[in-house]
Amino acid sequence: MSSEIDARIKSARGFIFDMDGTIALGDAASGGHKALPGAVAFLSLLRARGTPFRVFTNGTAKPPAAYAASLRNAGFDLADHEMMTPSSSAAIWFERQGIRRVRVLGNAGVAAPLIERGIEVIGASEGAECDAVYTGWFREFTFPDLEAACQSLWDGAMLATASHVPFFATATGRGIGSSFAINKMLSAMTGKQAKVLGKPSRIAFDAAVAAMGLPKSAARDIVVFGDDPALEMRMARGAGAVGVGLTTGLMKRDVVAGLPDNQKPHLLIDDYARLSDLLS
Repeated sequence: MSSEIDARIKSARGFIFDMDGTIALGDAASGGHKALPGAVAFLSLLRARGTPFRVFTNGTAKPPAAYAASLRNAGFDLADHEMMTPSSSAAIWFERQGIRRVRVLGNAGVAAPLIERGIEVIGASEGAECDAVYTGWFREFTFPDLEAACQSLWDGAMLATASHVPFFATATGRGIGSSFAINKMLSAMTGKQAKVLGKPSRIAFDAAVAAMGLPKSAARDIVVFGDDPALEMRMARGAGAVGVGLTTGLMKRDVVAGLPDNQKPHLLIDDYARLSDLLS
């Protein structure tokens, strides 16, 4: 650990954690999560120090409160408002852009934060006009959904997405990101490219920083933890924050050297033990 990165982590004003592969893994047997070694204690240490943090998963299968409850069952001291999904940042961005009617290609977890923000959500195949088409976790996607979304995009709606990465970490290996596959179909049919509102976008990073009560100017004083170089490390690098990579998910030591500079972690760890010692 370099002295500069050491100092930045010790003096950090806020921490952003990925969920799957970073602090926990999905548990197929229970339908919940299992904490990764040292993760519960590390977040508890931040709580004791009074340092704000957010857990920001790129998954949208459930509302943020449901993910928070699952992590509490796994032993984490985590309040509902400390959990975020791409729909959390998407809802804020839609509101700021004056986008009021959104066709959601996703389940209830994708739509929930938008509805809470007062945005009108239109069903995937509902025959209605909209300002944007927004894709998320949607394994129930059908051909009528494709037709309705394409028509909205041809009529002038913008295309936005929670996530545009093909894979995510699970306890049994890698899972396929449904929004990635849907985005590819929509882009092929309409020529429109999806605007990413979840990680690794600056939109997502700024939303998490603001949720911690910190100004945009605090970006350099934020530490981002994740297991995916294309998501968390790219987001950290793009914002000028510190990126800490975990080998417990998609990021493995043998691939780090070959990563482009904008996806390399500033620090790569196997567990939280060294950082717990550093902060305590």
